[in-house]
Amino acid sequence: MVEYETPRLGTVFHALGDATRRRMLRDLAGGERTVGQLAEPFAISLAAASKHIKALENAGLIRREVRGRTHLCRLDPGPLASAHQWLSFYERFWIDRLDVLERLLRTEDARQSPTPKKGDDQ
Repeated sequence: MVEYETPRLGTVFHALGDATRRRMLRDLAGGERTVGQLAEPFAISLAAASKHIKALENAGLIRREVRGRTHLCRLDPGPLASAHQWLSFYERFWIDRLDVLERLLRTEDARQSPTPKKGDDQ
């Protein structure tokens, strides 16, 4: 079972709150990348890219391995499952609310629609 109040969940959402980090995660879904490869699509320095990578590491979303002078990053999707489960509660909440609204609107429409009289062509 996922614990919704863990500090880790907060760091996951913090990491996901930045578009650059979300793009880095999407890129990592295609396989491991170096820091330089992760920084390449953006107009940012390697130092700035490293800060983004550190935020992703702190959230447990990526693992970094050092091979000589090369830092290789790979996606660790485990913490995304906790975030997904947390969000799923609200998805169910809104689906239920929208289903109620739909029923109310259909009932309202049915009341307002004039009933066809016998012999009327429609």
